[in-house]
Amino acid sequence: METIVLDIGETLVRDDRHWASWADWLGVPPHTLGALVGAAVAQGREATDALRILRPDMDVEEAYRARAAAGRGEHLDESDLYQDVRPALAELRAAGIRVVVAGNGTVRAGELLRALDLPADLVVTSGEWGVRKPDPEFFARVTEVAGAAPEATLYVGDHPADDLFPAAAAGLRTAHLRRGPYGHWWAEHPDVVETADFRIDALTELVGLVASASSSSSAASGVAPEAQGETGVRRGVLRSVRQVY
Repeated sequence: METIVLDIGETLVRDDRHWASWADWLGVPPHTLGALVGAAVAQGREATDALRILRPDMDVEEAYRARAAAGRGEHLDESDLYQDVRPALAELRAAGIRVVVAGNGTVRAGELLRALDLPADLVVTSGEWGVRKPDPEFFARVTEVAGAAPEATLYVGDHPADDLFPAAAAGLRTAHLRRGPYGHWWAEHPDVVETADFRIDALTELVGLVASASSSSSAASGVAPEAQGETGVRRGVLRSVRQVY
């Protein structure tokens, strides 16, 4: 494993501030919006559908701009990071792994993340690239910035439809993180279990995975293709999963 690429929301960054700020903007209790987000996740829908349940005619992008204009735009600081982020990323870099942060987010989110000075070689968002997950073009860009072959690049994320499945379809190795609503709710779905090369509960597990993958690479010729992280079989799995999400 030469490069590890990490998702942002509910992989590095907690989303509770994000949803609380939306609840405040809409004038509803945070637990009401939180419950609706949970319902959307359980149904395999976009989490932002929760906003449209409360305001059926809402244009989310327009509302985002209105919030920013009112001085209530995005905010991100050290308290929004999960506690394992800095130690895990620092250990990976110390082990000689290239660390890239690439996920869905606005241009502003990219600026805020870089201001945190994470131990990463590159931090970039979909807003800066002009393409969002799960679009294959996003993962084509991931492959470009990884600086390694797809089979030597691991994409880590919580969201099966946005992270795991399209990354596998792009030929990347994948780690599904049991974190956040999507990560917990869909963790045991058969297609998640089948598709993910690795399933983890914390980012600090990544260093061990890298060491394990490196030590077993010399014996890969005697291992079945699906155990090596090749995606030929897994791509077939995606067809049924796409009907769920």
